[in-house]
Amino acid sequence: MVFTNKHVLIAMIVAPVLAVLAWFGAGQLAGESPQPAVAGKSYPLVEQSNCRYASGRCDLENEDVRLYLAPAHSGAELLLTSSIALDGVVLGIGLPDNEPEPAVMRPVDGQGLQWRLEIVRQPASGERIHLVAMAGGTSYFADAVTSFLQSKEG
Repeated sequence: MVFTNKHVLIAMIVAPVLAVLAWFGAGQLAGESPQPAVAGKSYPLVEQSNCRYASGRCDLENEDVRLYLAPAHSGAELLLTSSIALDGVVLGIGLPDNEPEPAVMRPVDGQGLQWRLEIVRQPASGERIHLVAMAGGTSYFADAVTSFLQSKEG
């Protein structure tokens, strides 16, 4: 009986569409817009899902800043590739409740886009990477799992 009334039927079709449009419109009007990084401040890098699996790569992102961590072919080095020129990178690997000893990554190219760090051992399960990258007076920090470094076999 309800579906025989054309006004009720049209309202049932239009209401969800209007709700989605209102949600999107409110986000556009009242939502935050991205702001450029301010020198002297620190910003977090978000760990992407490929860090949590034996993917061989970990992506860390914050708006237009993207860092990609991957093991070298030998497995004894970590390589970092950046979407922006970095002034320096410090990285430590350790358990979450310990403060790992930071090591300074060395630049590979002259542009500050590729960095390398020799690691003495394969990180154990449960250890995390603590990373700070500096660019133009701004710091970007990340805390990521080491699962992406684990062997895909076994």
